[in-house]
Amino acid sequence: MTLAAVRSLGPSRRLGSAQELEDFEQELVDQYALAVSGSGATDGHVTSDRSVIFEFLRFLGRPLWTAGPEDADRFLRDQRKDRRLARSTVYGKAKALGRFYGFLLARYQGEIHALTGHVICLPIDEFNRPHSPDRDVARVPPPDEEVEALFAAWRDALPGARKFLPAARDYFAASLWRRAGLRISETVMLDIRDWRPDLGEYGKLHVRFGKGSMGRGPKPRLVPAINSVDVLLDWWLADVRHQFSDDWAAPDAPMLPSERHDRATDRCGRAGDDALRSGLAAAVSAWLPGWIGQLTPHTLRHYCASSLYSRGMDLKAIQDILGHEWLSTTTRYIHVHDGHIEQAWMSANARVASRLEQPGR
Repeated sequence: MTLAAVRSLGPSRRLGSAQELEDFEQELVDQYALAVSGSGATDGHVTSDRSVIFEFLRFLGRPLWTAGPEDADRFLRDQRKDRRLARSTVYGKAKALGRFYGFLLARYQGEIHALTGHVICLPIDEFNRPHSPDRDVARVPPPDEEVEALFAAWRDALPGARKFLPAARDYFAASLWRRAGLRISETVMLDIRDWRPDLGEYGKLHVRFGKGSMGRGPKPRLVPAINSVDVLLDWWLADVRHQFSDDWAAPDAPMLPSERHDRATDRCGRAGDDALRSGLAAAVSAWLPGWIGQLTPHTLRHYCASSLYSRGMDLKAIQDILGHEWLSTTTRYIHVHDGHIEQAWMSANARVASRLEQPGR
């Protein structure tokens, strides 16, 4: 038996010049961007990842395939200590680098080694990977009685507000966070047409710009108008919204308008999230000062989840209302009182005792 000549299936090209090395590096980044875009990620997500990659390469000062964990250590330290960026920003950049180098390891490690002689590795590992910024933040909401007192005082003060319309709008937005668990980004993107009173027993709110995972764009959902959300929407649309402008009946007009008009459309502009945050902050400062800086739109989202759970709604239903992909995420939004475990234990024992007392058992 004779052995046939075997031709390598690897790349036949060679990288000789600095320009060829730079072009190969650019090609790897472009292939990553193409793959991420193919997965359904938005253009903004792809652009953000590319920006982080090139920032890291400028910091590195040499080809990307030479990077090791120690380089990522220095980069992340520079971001956190020297540039003093927010934890969430550093966390996002570390995730972007981890995705990029994971892509290179999965698809191009053989080609990179053949062309450069370097063995690619993951610079973001279990030792330097930042923890999620939400991990150590306990957004425990105020108790029911304090939330009720805040919104009651806020509601009573609306007729005498110096600027009634924005005050009513901010109250309406905060009430959606409290009662329906909407994100602030979802709230500002609501249009008039998104209220569908014809769907279901209570009507439903069409959240068209729900938060998608991994940058894959909006994830829409229908939120039932339970928890008095239907009454809230009827009040807003019947008594308040038309006072902003004549566009109140236009389906694509913003549900939460700005006081300013868009000259291009001659309609109200869309209220920004900063205005809504400021409205809530002012109300908290006036009527619940003990929670200044703590009661945020996202904390009210936690309050909604906790309130619905305490009233007997199961976790799967709360997950659907909040728009979470994973049930484990929903469980982190549930904050129960100190006696919850004891009450659950007593309720379980009572159910067992009732079954044992039934005839024939």
